Amino acid sequence: MNLLALIQAAGPLLWVLLALSVYVVYTAAVRAQALGRLGQDPSALIERTRAVTAESGPAAALAEVDRAADPTPAARVLRAGLSRADRGTDAAQAAMNAAVLAEDARLYAGLSALGTAAQIAPLLGLLGTVIGMVRSFLVFSSTTAPTPSQLATGISEALINTAAGLIVAIIAYVARNALRAKADRIATQAERVREELPAWLAPRGLTSTRPVPEVALNFDPVPAGGAAR
Repeated sequence: MNLLALIQAAGPLLWVLLALSVYVVYTAAVRAQALGRLGQDPSALIERTRAVTAESGPAAALAEVDRAADPTPAARVLRAGLSRADRGTDAAQAAMNAAVLAEDARLYAGLSALGTAAQIAPLLGLLGTVIGMVRSFLVFSSTTAPTPSQLATGISEALINTAAGLIVAIIAYVARNALRAKADRIATQAERVREELPAWLAPRGLTSTRPVPEVALNFDPVPAGGAAR
């Protein structure tokens, strides 16, 4: 039996599974390409920025990051922190926290859709199985002595849809887990920058911009005749 005959025997539900498989493959390919672009090793840029910060200050380090034009999340977090470094480590930390959240949204985009597809595909296959079995039982209700070819129609539909649903689910699960592992590795570099940058700024006196509270000192007046003995 060739592929066209299998599709015809599986019924219309198989077309839904085929469309879902195309969506899974397309989403996985797009996310793999995006993560491959963002997954460049930023270690050299981080070390170079650390050295420039120690020697020339955050402004020179920010110029170094801009000159590198690194698209990685770690570079974006570096840029966000250094751009606020002149306002103190509290402002730099807040800017990096916001940058990490934005980068996480970029890194993990589309992974939840792959997880949903992996959950839906077996259910669609199970639905096709039920429909095929119902058709087989309808043959018994309409024919006293059904032939094997009459029963094979419903059974073929049931088994093909089940197999198709499992195949799509396996592809979606494998792609989602592989992409999540790569996204986690990239996010770890951004977290490293967020944790280390405040320590780079501290030796330069950029520890905080919070005002030091004033302490009021009140002294009781001393009597003109001197203190009482």
